[in-house]
Amino acid sequence: MKLSVVIPVCNEEAVIGTTHGTVFGLLSRMVQAGTVDAYEIVYVDDGSKDGTLGILRGLAEASKTVKVLSFSRNYGHQPALAAGILHAAGDAVVSLDADLQDPPELITEMLVKFKEGNDIVYAVRRARNTDTFFKKWTARFFYKLMRFMGVDIIYDHADYRLISRKVIEEFRRFSEVNIFLRGIFPSMGFRYAIVFFDRRARFAGETKYPLRKMLSFAWEGITSFSRKPLRIASATGFGISLVSVMLVGWVFSAWVVGDAIPGWASTLIPLLLIGGLNIFFLGLIGEYIGKIYMEVKRRPLFIVSERYNFGEEAGTTLDVDEGEHKGP
Repeated sequence: MKLSVVIPVCNEEAVIGTTHGTVFGLLSRMVQAGTVDAYEIVYVDDGSKDGTLGILRGLAEASKTVKVLSFSRNYGHQPALAAGILHAAGDAVVSLDADLQDPPELITEMLVKFKEGNDIVYAVRRARNTDTFFKKWTARFFYKLMRFMGVDIIYDHADYRLISRKVIEEFRRFSEVNIFLRGIFPSMGFRYAIVFFDRRARFAGETKYPLRKMLSFAWEGITSFSRKPLRIASATGFGISLVSVMLVGWVFSAWVVGDAIPGWASTLIPLLLIGGLNIFFLGLIGEYIGKIYMEVKRRPLFIVSERYNFGEEAGTTLDVDEGEHKGP
């Protein structure tokens, strides 16, 4: 059995050396113990501006088990994960962030679940004791909102998971550009298991997901996997129509008893209410049209400018042209 560990990185020069030492040592011990027969570490540099790529080049030169993909620019965390998964040659592939907040030691437990017949193993946080109140509240709201909107998502699971070769081959058939992996893999329906862990504090560097990006990520997930916002818009429109009918009755009754300024209520209230809702829902519909626009152009999900230590086996695991990828 060959195990692949995919690690997307972006401006992580402060932590990448420690991360590699931890993961490399763990995988070496797993080979010695007979847990796996071989392994590879696939780093995906997502357009780093610091010295991250130089460090990765050195790691690739030092060991053939280290493979590096470098994007031509920053494409985002989800495309970077997809690129690593699709380039990986292992029978099982684990995706892991570079900040060491998710313990690499959990891979051993994930492999146990994998060998029991599970095609996907999700790593789920046991608690959020290290988070601030605001972070904890927004995270809970994110998962509840996604569930409410009809997105099949694992609660408190980020992108630390193990997937089998069978899952990867099915993943190749997903061609959308607006990619949301936390929703894609649960939607496949494969047998899965969950392992729990306690998240650590970031070893070094800064988070790549401030509040602005978290909100954007949540919106991408909802609009990529759910039509419920459009249905809510339709239901709200119907409700507003009923309210408008009631307002007409109220205005008429006020006119009958002579307790109204002529023309004020009947003009201003419906104008403000319906006008504001029209603008909001036009923006919502425009968001979906924008996604359709991005999909029909069929632009590459990412472009790889450099590859290190990808030999002949890369051609058997990645059916795309050299240097680019046209979607998962």
